[in-house]
Amino acid sequence: MLAEKLEYYTYADYLKFDDDIRCELIDGVIYNMASPRANHQRSVGRLWKELDTFLSGRQCEAFMSPFDVRLNADKADDTVVQPDVMVLCDKDKLDHDGRGIIGAPDMVIEVLSPSSAYVDRVLKCKKYLEAGVKEYWIVDPELKTIEVHLLINEKYHMRYYGNTDLIPVQILPGLDIDLGQIFDFS
Repeated sequence: MLAEKLEYYTYADYLKFDDDIRCELIDGVIYNMASPRANHQRSVGRLWKELDTFLSGRQCEAFMSPFDVRLNADKADDTVVQPDVMVLCDKDKLDHDGRGIIGAPDMVIEVLSPSSAYVDRVLKCKKYLEAGVKEYWIVDPELKTIEVHLLINEKYHMRYYGNTDLIPVQILPGLDIDLGQIFDFS
């Protein structure tokens, strides 16, 4: 259970929560996370595997949830998210206890669940933009589409990809991800 019944939480409060509670903290508000469905997990695993394989022996590293990302630790420290997949190129952003990342990862991938669509598309998109995430993907495993948000001149510019497209990963030149393989759920 939650440690205390507060209306506004910070990272210090978040650390007191029971480890069995799956939640994120956005601007001091708790958002509970439902258990993901099979195609969600397939998408997460396949995307992480593509990134991890490509990054082997390179500067950047791919992580997957659960892994805390504190987007505004230098300010209110009231936002802690757990992106499904993320790429971090600045190892100095790893926190000292290995619990997560302090600051913006270079790339974030969120795979939609019915209960998370609004949070991923609106709230997190805004927070990732403010934090300076260079590339943000929103994956819809049911529609087999990916919405790519690229940070250009402090704004996100969107591109859409369907289930048979190749997506170039902008922050990782040379890596194209084949959505036909990611979305092959047969």
